This record gives sequence, structure tokens and C-alpha cells, in this order.
Amino acid sequence: MFETLSDRLTSVFSSLRSKGRLSEADIDATCREIRIALLEADVALPVVKEFVAQVKERARGAEVSQALNPAQQVVQIVNDELIAILGGETRRLRYAKTPPSVFMLAGLQGSGKTTLAGKLARWLREQGHTPLLVACDLQRPNAVQQLSVLAERAGVGIYAPEPGNGTGDPVAVARQSIDHARRQQHDIVIIDTAGRLGIDVEMMRQAADIRDAVDPDEILFVVDAMIGQDAVTTAQAFLDGVGFDGVVLTKLDGDARGGAALSVRHITGRPIVFASTGEKLDDFDAFHPDRMASRILDMGDVLTLIEQAQRTFDEQEAAKMAGKLASGEGFTLDDFLEQMMMVRKMGPISNLLGMLPGMGQMRDQLNQVDDRDLDRVAAIIRSMTPGERQNPKIINGSRRARIANGSGVSVTEVNSLVTRFFDAQKMMKQMAGGMGIPGMPGFRRKQQKTAKKAKGKRVSGDPRKAAAGRPALDPAPAPQAPSPGMGGLGAIPGQLPPGLKLPPGFDPAKLNLPKKK
Repeated sequence: MFETLSDRLTSVFSSLRSKGRLSEADIDATCREIRIALLEADVALPVVKEFVAQVKERARGAEVSQALNPAQQVVQIVNDELIAILGGETRRLRYAKTPPSVFMLAGLQGSGKTTLAGKLARWLREQGHTPLLVACDLQRPNAVQQLSVLAERAGVGIYAPEPGNGTGDPVAVARQSIDHARRQQHDIVIIDTAGRLGIDVEMMRQAADIRDAVDPDEILFVVDAMIGQDAVTTAQAFLDGVGFDGVVLTKLDGDARGGAALSVRHITGRPIVFASTGEKLDDFDAFHPDRMASRILDMGDVLTLIEQAQRTFDEQEAAKMAGKLASGEGFTLDDFLEQMMMVRKMGPISNLLGMLPGMGQMRDQLNQVDDRDLDRVAAIIRSMTPGERQNPKIINGSRRARIANGSGVSVTEVNSLVTRFFDAQKMMKQMAGGMGIPGMPGFRRKQQKTAKKAKGKRVSGDPRKAAAGRPALDPAPAPQAPSPGMGGLGAIPGQLPPGLKLPPGFDPAKLNLPKKK
């Protein structure tokens, strides 16, 4: 959705990184490029003017002129202003003090309200709630049937007493659904209302009547992010005619320029609550302004990636697998297949890689990533026997030919997979040993093993201890106590040095020695 805007802003900031100090001309040129990028992304003109004015004012302040890296400081300013335009902080749903909480969806036909109702119900069920879908779109053909199918796929209940297709009273259905939810112990009611191809009096009156009948805790306006500036006009018309508390953006996976997402929050003053990024029921999540700003500026979205991994991976299995990876032992092709299938459940590989910082510059390479490659790898492993998965070393030429025939691939692909698996095992063993790098896991253990082998050969840094621990070639005799009778160097007065003997009859008193002065 924001690829064009992201590319333009990234190119603008790359030209600033080589400058140690920003002049007035640099700031003006940067703000001019940002203005062009936002206008090309179909952002509303009032939003562009205010955004550029804020960036220019802060860029001329002390926080940039005194910064060690002015270019990075400008990027931080743009990031902060993007977050402010998108809402500042994540907006949470408001729930009723006494269940059920009522959420009403409104919007134009084709914006994706019915599909979004199923996504929202599934998301709430994963949060521990028991939602009930209510079919109040009785105008569009097969809308009730579509909602019934989505409710079954999402694993939630549905209240659809009328067949629809132009018959039935949506206001009565909405009113009766509240009592039905209380009887069936549903704590949340999601009402799917009818849409039109354009704003008309009948549509606004029906939506207002449903609002008055059920008194919803949240009215969510569903807007197609691909319709550009018209999304802002429609949102303003609904705000004046019916009113709403939050915005839900759909079709963020499209190739539109995405200006509606940056404009609707500023124009209406209502926060963006949810974002839908695909056709599957799990392509839906709460809208985080800071994470969306990071994506636009190609800073990645690691927090969302971590949350997806936490939802997909079981904690106990993850801990068990981490032990295998750390030890470098016991990691088999079965474990490899299990981990690969877990990653596959997280979504398309290109989307996961796109959440990493800097991946916007590798968009062409990401577009070449094919998830079917993982399916081929899974087919190869599943064509092996349990013994071959546990011990790939037994896979000889004939076995590889059988595996290739069973999985529908070439022998070369089987050879490549086995070789890469052995390389991965070798790398894991090196990581388990710390790879000789201090601070890495296993480095201390490796150091201790080396110390045991070298025990008895270490030399102390103290010279006295080193001399004591080093055997001499010709050990000197142990020192003896000096004999009495004569002083000397190193001797005690009145004693002779060790090993010195006097001749018989020698009297030291008769020696004519010089007297002390």
C-alpha cells in the first residue's frame, strides 16, 4: 500500500546521510521532497501542509542543529509526525460494563464490511470473548448467506432470522439480537449493516435507526483504503449523518497509494482502530500508528513479527526446540519440517521478511520469493522413511532416487536439501560451542575443557610463583644457617658464611684491622 511513499521518503533521507550539518537550503529541499511524496500518495492537501510545517519547524530547531547526526534526527522528526497524523497511540475497543457489548459496522457497499465482521469476530474469539454476528444487511443479495459462512469459518455464533435479499426489517433484527445474545450468553454483538454505492438519505436513516435501537458501545466506520480522497469525503458524510467512534481500514494489501489512511484520521478526528491486510480471516489486527510509521519509513515492524510468532509457536515446543538447537544434537529432518510448517502458518514469507528493517530496498528480491518452494521441501521430507528423517546419512544414491520420484522433484533438489541440512547441523554445533567468540553460548564450557587439557602447564604471572613451578635443570642446595664468628655480605654479624671453615689456631683478635673512624 505505501510502497511508493516509502520509496520516495527513503530516497530523500539517503541524500542527507552524507552531510554532517544541515543548512537552511538542505531543510527546504528535504521538506519540498516530502511534500511531493505525500501529494503523490494522495494525502489530503490540508494534512500535507500541516505535516510539512511541523517538520520544517522542528528541523530548524536546536534538536537538529546540535545533534551529532542531523540526518538521523530529521528521520526521527518525520517518524514522530507520521505517528501523530496516524493517531499517536493504539486505540483500544471500549466494552460495556454489563455484557453484551455492541459493535456496529457502517460503510459503503464494497468496502468489505461483511468480511470484516467475520475477521473481527474471529479476532475477539481469540481474545477470549464469545461474539455473536448479526445479519442486518438485508438489501444486498446473499449478504446473509455470506455472513453465515464467515461465522462458521470463524467459529462464532450468528443471528440471522431474516433471509434478506430485500426482505425483512433490519432495525427489528438488531433490536432482537440483544435479547438473543443475553439468552445465549454472548458477551459481544457485532452488527453488520447494509451499504450503498453512494451516500443517500435512506442509507443514513436506516443506519441512524439501528444506532438508536441498540445504542452501540462502538460504531466503526469501514473504509476502503484504495479509493483515495473519496474515502475522506465519505467518512465526513458518515460522521455528520450517523457518527462513528473509530475507523477500520480495509484492503491495505492493495496497490493503491494509501493517502486515505494518512488523511482520514486527521480530517475526521476519529482514530484508526483496526487494519485489514488480506482476504483471509486472520489477515486482521489492531492498528498501531508507531508500527505503521516505521513501515512507511522502511524501519521494519519487528514487534508485529514477534507477536505473530508468539501466536503461532507453542511455548513448550519452542523451548524444546531451542534446547535442540543450542546443543546441536538431536535436530532431525522431522524437527526441520515442523519448524518450517510453523513459519508457513505465520503467513507469506515475503510479508514476514518485509517486516524486517531495510527490506524496502530489496522489494524486487522479496517479490521473487515463492512459498511453493517450502511446499516442495515439505514433499521431499515426507517422502522419506522415518529412519531416513532421523539419520539422513543413510540416504544413498538409490534412496535419493526413490525420494525424488515420490515427491515429484529431481534428484538434484533432494541432494541440495540433504546438503543444506548437514550444513545447518554443522553451524548449530559451532554455535553450541560458542564459535570461539566470548559471550556466545557454550564459550565458557569450551574454555573450561581447554583449561582441563592444559592443567599443570600453566605459568603464573608472578615471577616467584613461575620460578617455583618451573623445575630447574641443576637444583641448588638448600640454604643453611650462617656459622658464627665473622660478618660479611649477607651474613649476620658474628657469624661466618655457610661452608667457610677457619684453620686450626686462628685467632681473629690478633688481626691488624683498621679501626673505625
